Amino acid sequence: MQLTPQQSAFYDTFGFLAFSGLFAAQVDVISAAFERMWIDSGRTHDHTERSYIEPFADRSEYLAKLIDDPRISGVVSSLLGSDYNYTSSNGNYYVGDTAWHSDQALDAPYHSVKIAVYLDPVGEQTGCIRVIPGSCHSGDAFSNGLHEVVPLTRHNHSEEVWAVHGSHLPAHPIVSTPGDMILFNHKTKHSSWGGGTQRRMFTYNFEQHFCGAQLPHLIKALTASVAPRGVVYGDAMLRTAGPQRMRHLEQRLQVAREQGLISER
Repeated sequence: MQLTPQQSAFYDTFGFLAFSGLFAAQVDVISAAFERMWIDSGRTHDHTERSYIEPFADRSEYLAKLIDDPRISGVVSSLLGSDYNYTSSNGNYYVGDTAWHSDQALDAPYHSVKIAVYLDPVGEQTGCIRVIPGSCHSGDAFSNGLHEVVPLTRHNHSEEVWAVHGSHLPAHPIVSTPGDMILFNHKTKHSSWGGGTQRRMFTYNFEQHFCGAQLPHLIKALTASVAPRGVVYGDAMLRTAGPQRMRHLEQRLQVAREQGLISER
């Protein structure tokens, strides 16, 4: 599954894509794997604040194998190249509002994307993700100005600067039903408003292959994420990996070994 020229142009302009019903036939199996992960972890969700597990898909054979599916690998290859890196995954129970933020610094000199799958119906007033189209373009006057008011963190200043609550900022709501797949540039500003207390959603994160002057950024990211745990990927992700998947795991594993962050294969 490769993106069409029109889909690629849409993503390049607006910073996101939505695929309706892409995994509708597998949603029951995906939901069961999601729930099994929480049971096996011993974690419970108390409905008062966001609960999450990371790494997530890395611990489930089924969810780990899902990144090999052409519906994911083909789309990611279209955007990041066939040598892209798989980065991480998390599983979430979201509660209430999530303020505006982005998942990557606007001036980061590399491209990375997030795939999000909601396992409960979410609408504009019930916690669906909202994106600000075009907010991912570094160096653009609109994106830079927005970033000053809505920075990387979730500490927004929209009411101070524009006298507008975050829920009223001009944005595109991506209404989602279980089985849909949402993809967006990590620099894209996103939020959600009006949701309940147990919105299930899990993510896969991917980045372009690093080379030359970009490598220090990978080393910095690995040091922050790997050093506390001593692993790059979960056991199921590595144990079930064939040659196709290993191509997308190798660079992060190799650099982590070279930096003395891990001793695994």
